[in-house]
Amino acid sequence: MGKGSHFFCVAALVIFTLGCFVSLAGAQGLVGVNYGMLGDNLPTPDQVVGMYKSRNIQRLRLFDPNPDALTALHGSGIAVVLGTLNQDLQQLAASQDFAAQWVASHVTPHAGAVQFRYVAAGNEVIPGDLASYVLPAMQNLAVALKAAGVPVPVTTAVSTSVLGVSYPPSQGSFSNDSAAVMGPLLGFLASSGAPLLVNNYPYFAFAFNQGDIKQDYALFTSTEVVVWDGPLGYTNLFDAILDAMYAAMERAGQAGVEVVVSETGW
Repeated sequence: MGKGSHFFCVAALVIFTLGCFVSLAGAQGLVGVNYGMLGDNLPTPDQVVGMYKSRNIQRLRLFDPNPDALTALHGSGIAVVLGTLNQDLQQLAASQDFAAQWVASHVTPHAGAVQFRYVAAGNEVIPGDLASYVLPAMQNLAVALKAAGVPVPVTTAVSTSVLGVSYPPSQGSFSNDSAAVMGPLLGFLASSGAPLLVNNYPYFAFAFNQGDIKQDYALFTSTEVVVWDGPLGYTNLFDAILDAMYAAMERAGQAGVEVVVSETGW
């Protein structure tokens, strides 16, 4: 893998798959979880946070600013990535006042009790109809957070669909639909020191290319190099996808931006 990264395993509230933790056990950085809230008969946020603490989980991502979850996180010591709803991006981009109101409603009341690591403006909207709103939303949120005295780094989460080329990894580049947005966005991240959040799912690449991708390569179980890219040998698809993202960022002129893997799983 090119650079040290952090990981957030996908977990449906309290359900953790053993493979998720085993697969990432040798990775650099800390492993966290995504706290999803879609489902029936879910445990309360207090129960969920209590379970996370009992298992020494130190990183958590919220896809939206759920007030009950944020309150449950008070004093937990868990570092939180706080997401905005995709449907709020247009207003966040268009109005500094709306961004200030968002921060006042969802961040400021919890700032002294919750350890906010990043605020993520949207999830997987590049490329797409909302893509052009992501960077101005990030900029407005950054201004609002600074004005509120809570200078939390602002970023966004992208899927690997931003890549036009991912194989071989060293030839990674952004798609034509994504490049115009990703270049300036990465420039903003570079200037602020914030990372890019990347949702990296080897499963999808494997599922749609089973004739070309071996299962053990996708599942971290290969005992030998499967793909050679010049002097670099890859034993798993996860690392190859991640390095393709780094290569694309380098081609966009922003090799110094860190990647945090915000979702992965099977």
